[in-house]
Amino acid sequence: MSDMFTGIIQAVGTVRAIEQRAGDVRLGINTGKLDLSDVTLGDSIAVNGVCLTAVELPGDGFVADVSRETLSLTSLGQLKPGSHVNLEKALTLATRLGGHLVSGHVDGLGQVIERHDDARSVRFSIQAPAELAKYIVHKGSITVDGTSLTVNAVDGARFELNIVPHTLQETVMGSDQPGTGVNLEVDLSGRYVERLLLGERAAESSSESNITEDFLAKAGFPVKQ
Repeated sequence: MSDMFTGIIQAVGTVRAIEQRAGDVRLGINTGKLDLSDVTLGDSIAVNGVCLTAVELPGDGFVADVSRETLSLTSLGQLKPGSHVNLEKALTLATRLGGHLVSGHVDGLGQVIERHDDARSVRFSIQAPAELAKYIVHKGSITVDGTSLTVNAVDGARFELNIVPHTLQETVMGSDQPGTGVNLEVDLSGRYVERLLLGERAAESSSESNITEDFLAKAGFPVKQ
């Protein structure tokens, strides 16, 4: 069974070393206040929403290998020594589920377009990849750099978030500015529903979704004409 997360950030860590290894990268993270007393080699820790495996535990952090694919598809390829990262240990049966179920497998790289104060909170506008737009819904959940958040508004592939002071203080979002790349993971339930709606057609090989408005109408879903 794959490890899961909640999207509730447990600590902000710091990148202390980036070692190039035959095209891949070995990443050293100082975990700050994250309790590692129950972490063993091979356990999973989400770094900015990316599930990584601890291959070394030096005592004040952990070391993980990052594949070339992960470097190209997520913001981890932009990290430098000194960069701050969101950290969360994998969910256990004893863990309180305060956010929503998160897989730690990034669906796409978004970009902060706007940031402005809204009373004590900060409102962010984020541009998502076009192929993820159908999974982002008003008042639905989305994971941004590993943080479980609620979508406040949607306009095409752009969506808005209202971030409260506590989240700004306890995650890397407090330092995010226009132009910052962010890892996005959409709510898993949307992907499962899409797959289930295909029925037997799910076995057909296709690089694109077969869910169309005509298909939804035939399945009994209300579709605006």
